Amino acid sequence: MTESAYARSGVNIDAGNRAVELMSAAVRSTYGPEVLLGIGSFGGLFDGRRLQQMAHPVLVASTDGVGTKTVISGAIGQYESLGRDIVNHCINDILVQGAEPLFFLDYVAAPALDPQVIADVVSGVAAACREADCALLGGETAEMPGVYAPGQMDIAGTIVGVVERDAIIDGSRITGGDKLLGLRSHGLHTNGYSLVRSLFGPDSYDKHADRLGRPLAEALAEPHRSYLPLVRALRSVTDIKGLAHLTGGAFLENIPRILPEGLGAVVDTGAWEVPPLFQLIQETGEITRDEMHRVFNMGIGMVVIVAAEDVDAVQAALDEPAPVIGEVVAHQGGERIRLA
Repeated sequence: MTESAYARSGVNIDAGNRAVELMSAAVRSTYGPEVLLGIGSFGGLFDGRRLQQMAHPVLVASTDGVGTKTVISGAIGQYESLGRDIVNHCINDILVQGAEPLFFLDYVAAPALDPQVIADVVSGVAAACREADCALLGGETAEMPGVYAPGQMDIAGTIVGVVERDAIIDGSRITGGDKLLGLRSHGLHTNGYSLVRSLFGPDSYDKHADRLGRPLAEALAEPHRSYLPLVRALRSVTDIKGLAHLTGGAFLENIPRILPEGLGAVVDTGAWEVPPLFQLIQETGEITRDEMHRVFNMGIGMVVIVAAEDVDAVQAALDEPAPVIGEVVAHQGGERIRLA
């Protein structure tokens, strides 16, 4: 059979079709009765009738990517975990406003499509969607030779969720004296990898197991955690005044996003045990404490702000530690987040 001109240019339509075949079962496993058309449609259709049961539904949407984590996860073949990364990152981003996920769309691009790799990524996307009762409504795989370097890929996603208007968490009720509680992360999540890759080359990926309990690459590839189950549990027992997802910008950039004007926060950096992965990064790069807390989550992936009198109820509602890591204070100029 004669090779097509398109294939000679670097784009293999047959590989794309094979990837769709391999991922189809995983995608369909996320469908509920709200999904009206299956794979192959130009646009995903989601029945919005359930929103009619809400008093005042507000849609919340977010888009993000996993950045250069693809380089490390790809080096050890952990493609499924990259799919979980993008879904959980996006879930957390709308969760901070109180939204429950409705549907998700993914985007995977590479210089040349490997059908099994694409299927593994989408299987991870589907698994994370199932766990969150979220439909994987559609997506795109793009073969782009000349745009991406050989062997590399890009992964992004878009999520749409819903929240009752009077249940939106926007930080407006935060006051001085409220407490910051930390929910633990599962490693770096999806931020800081460009800095990490500047410190640790591929020859380091199978090292440091004595300190980390596993090879460095495995620790770095740990999937982004979803905080949806924890926040669901907390909302049933307490009034959450604010949530901050510690992604790019970590403590110093993300916590201020939810604080009302005139308020700041003091973060007690000794209130939790920093995982050894972050200690290794800081020592290797000779990075200051402030920069570490601006780039990395340092073992805290989500910050919950509640009234001081609700701290005990929050901690009792969880099956894991949620230490008090700081307090809301008056802001009188300078940095709004002070590390103590």
